[in-house]
Amino acid sequence: MILDVAPTELLVLGVVALLVIPPKDLPKAMRLAGQWIGRARGMARQFRSGFDDMIRESEFQEMEKKWKAENERIMRDFPPTADQAALMAPVPQDDPAELAGDSSAVMVEQPKVAIAPKPKPKPRAKAAATRPAAKKPAAKRAKP
Repeated sequence: MILDVAPTELLVLGVVALLVIPPKDLPKAMRLAGQWIGRARGMARQFRSGFDDMIRESEFQEMEKKWKAENERIMRDFPPTADQAALMAPVPQDDPAELAGDSSAVMVEQPKVAIAPKPKPKPRAKAAATRPAAKKPAAKRAKP
């Protein structure tokens, strides 16, 4: 990383800052230093991601060239023949309507589904007032 700071270096910087900057201005200075470090890290991250993208694109181009050269070599070594062309030709699919002898297409109407409306919730005040009173648990009987 470009701005790699070890913990010991950070401690030395903090001691020097404490000696140079008065204690009342120290929070402002630390906040400003944090903002600058954040900006520097953001720029480094952006630079690194752009550099990684360029490397990835160049690797893709190299792979594409290799694949194209390999494909051309295979095509030279094994030229297509008439038998291969027949094997590679698409096979026509049989239409079930033609097999049944019915050439007219039948359209079926889509079913209509009714959705029940959601019940309206009861207001909380009324719901609490209409609850039955809670029963007290029965006392346990002692066994004789």
